[in-house]
Amino acid sequence: MTIHENLLGGPPPTHLPDDPEPRELLAAGTAPADVAAKYPTSSLAWAQLADDAFERGAVVESYAYARTGYHRGLDALRRSGWKGHGPVPWEHEPNRGFLRALHALARAAQAIGEQEEYERCSQFLKDSSQTAAQTLG
Repeated sequence: MTIHENLLGGPPPTHLPDDPEPRELLAAGTAPADVAAKYPTSSLAWAQLADDAFERGAVVESYAYARTGYHRGLDALRRSGWKGHGPVPWEHEPNRGFLRALHALARAAQAIGEQEEYERCSQFLKDSSQTAAQTLG
């Protein structure tokens, strides 16, 4: 019998289940608010709303959208066996909504001067996925 162990010593990566409908609707140009209304558990839809609000200067609105996407993502991660830490790989496309929401929350927190939240979310993003942290800036 061969026993496989994680040589890095940490928890295994969490891979969220695929939910292609919101991603496909957004890619087809459907308004993010319509996608979020139809799929309220989609972190990706909330992350897109957060990005759009931030781009137009509505920072508090962006913060609220990002926080919603972040919490929806935490719920999904927990349902997928995540125990509060460990890798959430950017390379697994279904994880990107959560990671984008986490990034958007950090960005909006920094913009409103909530430094502690910015630092916490930024570190959480790096701890979850170095690739996401680098890709999202």
